[in-house]
Amino acid sequence: MNNKPRLTFLGAAQNVTGSRYLLEYQNSRILIDCGLYQERDLRARNWDPFPVPPSGINAVILTHAHVDHCGYLPKLVKDGFSGPVYGTPATAEIAAVVIKDTAHLQEEDAAFKSQRHLKEGRQGPYPIVPLYTQADVEAALPLFKTAEYRKPIAIADGIEASFHDAGHILGSSHVRLQVGGNGQQRTVIFSGDIGRWDRPILNDPTLFEEADYILMESTYGDRLHEDSADQPGKLADIINATRQAGGNVVIPSFAVERAQEILYHLNNLLLADRIPHLLIFIDSPMAISVTKIFEKHAELFDPDMKRLIAADRSPFHLSGLKLTPSADDSKMINHISGTAIIIAGSGMCTGGRIKHHLVNNLPRPQSSVIFVGYQAGGTLGRQIVDGAKKVRILGGEYRVKARIERLYGFSAHADQSELIRWLSGIKKAPRRVFITHGEPDVARHFAAFVTEKNSWATHVPSYGETVELS
Repeated sequence: MNNKPRLTFLGAAQNVTGSRYLLEYQNSRILIDCGLYQERDLRARNWDPFPVPPSGINAVILTHAHVDHCGYLPKLVKDGFSGPVYGTPATAEIAAVVIKDTAHLQEEDAAFKSQRHLKEGRQGPYPIVPLYTQADVEAALPLFKTAEYRKPIAIADGIEASFHDAGHILGSSHVRLQVGGNGQQRTVIFSGDIGRWDRPILNDPTLFEEADYILMESTYGDRLHEDSADQPGKLADIINATRQAGGNVVIPSFAVERAQEILYHLNNLLLADRIPHLLIFIDSPMAISVTKIFEKHAELFDPDMKRLIAADRSPFHLSGLKLTPSADDSKMINHISGTAIIIAGSGMCTGGRIKHHLVNNLPRPQSSVIFVGYQAGGTLGRQIVDGAKKVRILGGEYRVKARIERLYGFSAHADQSELIRWLSGIKKAPRRVFITHGEPDVARHFAAFVTEKNSWATHVPSYGETVELS
């Protein structure tokens, strides 16, 4: 029995994806976030045996429904987890879409790789199998239990959780845990991914006044974003120049939040007559499904978005928008003459239909590829934005001749100043701030910055490290 809470960092520790934190107290084990690793050199951890038996985990708490925070859940269930999975209603609905899509990609990629290896004569001694299947997803879905914002719920004996709007994606949360009893209660806040202030569609992140321990992300802890006000204009300039050149505008996009925010800005640009009325494709079954969930949860929108909907100017119904749910619909995009705007997943180009659009457009100087989100080290997206002249996609090598652009201002992650703003609500120094969810140099830089600015104790945990919350 652990009379003092212990925390083990099983992911997002000196890296950006695979968010997993194990809290142990008395006889309970609670996993906060259950994400997939996406960095190429860390993906093997998705296949490794989980450090503790999944059957011995009492509950999972999800901060939000991005794949690097929820995408490992079916594998955990496959390996024996059967407890409840807590999150907000929007998180539960979006997570269901995300893990179904991920299972489909796992199955598809395994089949494609098997065929390619067989064709190339390098079949190994073991069959290529997906990490998990649709059947594993179906076993996970009944485990979801939802909780509204700001309403505490009992997770286990001596552990209470509440969810608070993080302003990152629809339904995203900062999770506040109250752990312990008999005058020895500790408040632990898990930031999840921290959103930004004055962003489209969503409300601002929640601030907290006190905490004993804080686990906070540091994805952009070493930099400031470009002025967000400039981003729609830059987007318009790229679209107009690409149309004049006769190419396509390809936007690798996360299906959750980013795709919807791009539609928001395209809608405003069209209403202001700043871009031509081109065909706009949402070429992602997941993004299509998530957009429907957005429409269902209008109560979570900020006042500006609510006014657009009231005026019948919803960005989800803009002129020229085409949804391509099927693979055949997607393939037809390649036969369209003239310029089209193609929004496809995945955002880091690690899988999905975006790879096919990159194959068709990267070699074309007339086309543009616009990156509007974070590109983790080792991903195809990171290779491209770092200036690779040639990249390997779907077993072939392709020259990068298209115009490559990166718009930082679209990020849904807080930058350094916004991370500090999020901490500004804390009135009394916490016992320790754990800096996670950042590349090693970035996390260490931000930890030093927090210590210098606030004189608070910070720590950048290593993978597998366990700390006692004394």
